[in-house]
Amino acid sequence: MTTMSHPTPTELNLHRVSRVLEVSFDDGSNFKLPAEYLRAFSPSAEVMGHGPGQRKVPTGIEKVNIDQIEPVGNYAIVLHFDDEHNTGIYSWETLYNLGKNYDRYWQQYLDELKEVGYTRQDPAS
Repeated sequence: MTTMSHPTPTELNLHRVSRVLEVSFDDGSNFKLPAEYLRAFSPSAEVMGHGPGQRKVPTGIEKVNIDQIEPVGNYAIVLHFDDEHNTGIYSWETLYNLGKNYDRYWQQYLDELKEVGYTRQDPAS
């Protein structure tokens, strides 16, 4: 019988100026996850819906930031975004998955924005 080990974070650092959450895991992985990306893929019902195919792409979140990180037991965190979204529980597995698949998911988000006719603004402006 094989036991699956799930990476657990060893460090979380919120870089407020660059709006990036940096997460290091015990397998040596390190991910820099922009707040916009984390907000776009919030594991909340508001974003993901209640079943397959119900995802709603959030728009107008280019300048969103994280105000607070709240631990949930030993397995997850809740991110409190400055647009008042705070209903997604990001398990360690979810954060790891978002980090490992960043390029693919980011492109999915950009494609979804295009599909709904939204033009993403440069967050630096």
